[in-house]
Amino acid sequence: MRVCVRAVGLSSSTVGSIFTTGCGLHDALRAVRVIGGKSAPVAHSRKTRLGSIAIRTASDQAVAGWADSNMSRRVTPKVAKGTRDFGPQQMVIREKAFRIVSNVFEKHGAVTIDTPVFELKETLVDQYGEDSKLIYDIADQGGELLSLRYDLTVPFARYLALNKISQLKRYHISRVYRRDQPSVQRGRFREFYQCDYDVAGDYPSMVPDSEVLKVLTELLDTLASISSFHAQSLGNYKIKINHRGILDGIFTVCGVPQEKLRAISSAVDKLDKESWENVRKEMVQTKGLSEASADRIGTYVTVLGEPKVVLDKLRSDAALVEDASAKAALDDMERLFMFCDAMGESVTNRLSFDLSLARGLDYYTGVIFEVVLTDGKTALGSIAAGGRYDNLVGMFSNRQVKCVGCSLGIERVMAIMEKAEEELAKSENRVIRSSKTQVLVASIGKGDNMICARMALASELWAAGIAAEFSYAENPKMPKQLAYALESGIPLVAIFGETELENGIVQLKNLAAESQSETPREELSNVIRHLLKDM
Repeated sequence: MRVCVRAVGLSSSTVGSIFTTGCGLHDALRAVRVIGGKSAPVAHSRKTRLGSIAIRTASDQAVAGWADSNMSRRVTPKVAKGTRDFGPQQMVIREKAFRIVSNVFEKHGAVTIDTPVFELKETLVDQYGEDSKLIYDIADQGGELLSLRYDLTVPFARYLALNKISQLKRYHISRVYRRDQPSVQRGRFREFYQCDYDVAGDYPSMVPDSEVLKVLTELLDTLASISSFHAQSLGNYKIKINHRGILDGIFTVCGVPQEKLRAISSAVDKLDKESWENVRKEMVQTKGLSEASADRIGTYVTVLGEPKVVLDKLRSDAALVEDASAKAALDDMERLFMFCDAMGESVTNRLSFDLSLARGLDYYTGVIFEVVLTDGKTALGSIAAGGRYDNLVGMFSNRQVKCVGCSLGIERVMAIMEKAEEELAKSENRVIRSSKTQVLVASIGKGDNMICARMALASELWAAGIAAEFSYAENPKMPKQLAYALESGIPLVAIFGETELENGIVQLKNLAAESQSETPREELSNVIRHLLKDM
């Protein structure tokens, strides 16, 4: 039998002198105690009496070396760049937001799926335009070449193709990864959640597209309705909308070669972050477009406003309506605005027809949109986006499945949610509860008997479906127990001492109402349930 003695703090000169041939565990441990107690001469005399020294095996030496290296090694605790830990209070807020988002998706008939956090590299490459450089590749382990998923849309298309699904309304809430430059102020991280809602299937033009926009407005309006603090930021937003067919038609009319359409579209997509002068410079100097073509594009992409007004302006452009792609797209937009009107002003009043919106992802084929906050104080960029992608599934199979969807940038929304929840809790003179405990079982007195009594009462409450906690301390002080309940936002405290145990009663304290009542133990669960209904 081998014993690692390095971990008890023995010097390297004495470690090898403990185990001798024929030495049992009892003798070895006794020698460890003697040497650990600084009585080295005794250990030496024992070595002499027991005879020849047994050399440790390589595995013994490895174990001892591991202990040495770990005792001396210190690693600075920090998270990787672009990632975060979330504490209990943050998780309460996040889970609340996720529940609201899931409820809206499910209200519209969506079902949820999940896909692996990594995909075959070939599945993801060439799907994201210039942003493909942000894909995280996984180190080659001698097998398949893999990458972390960049979004939830391409894995969804792969899922449809693999499972031969032609119709599905699905939502997916999960993590994605981008090798981007993190910016906490703008809500940009390398690991973050997306909340996606997509409709796959061949339906009449713009019908599912209009419902996707309705879902998007419901998401934001529901989150904003939590309180006036939430509404201050989340209640002020607009949906910028455009169509890839209109953009392609504009580029064609302006003399952009077919092979440069996506490159010029990518440059135009930067207009929400950069000036027209900088974008024009990129198109001419980097993308190789003529100055005349760039200037003509500038007369279009600066147009934005109320949907039907912009639509009428574009229909009056003789050159544009002669382009087949642009004409079909204008018909799509007219139909989309009609359906949005049918679903109420909550959608129509949020729309802004913006010809500068391009969306840099290569897989979009039709309507595209992006949500930005308009409170004038929140500089987070877009908080949601989406569009139609009819050709993506066909990249993974020999058949096409038309799709349209949206993605809520929940991490950017969470930053607003956290601040709003803190302000709401402060205004209501309460804490943000990180636990769901409804009752704290507290006692007066010490010893194992009282611990057992607290355990027994907590078990009765658990069996009744009531969330309860009890103190682990041997002699918990009542002020400390009450302070814990107040700090944790636990509304009720069930208190007992020796007298209460003998008489089969419990003192039930309602911290919110600042009241206390004597309750028979057999009625305690029912009384608690009744009180909780009014909280």
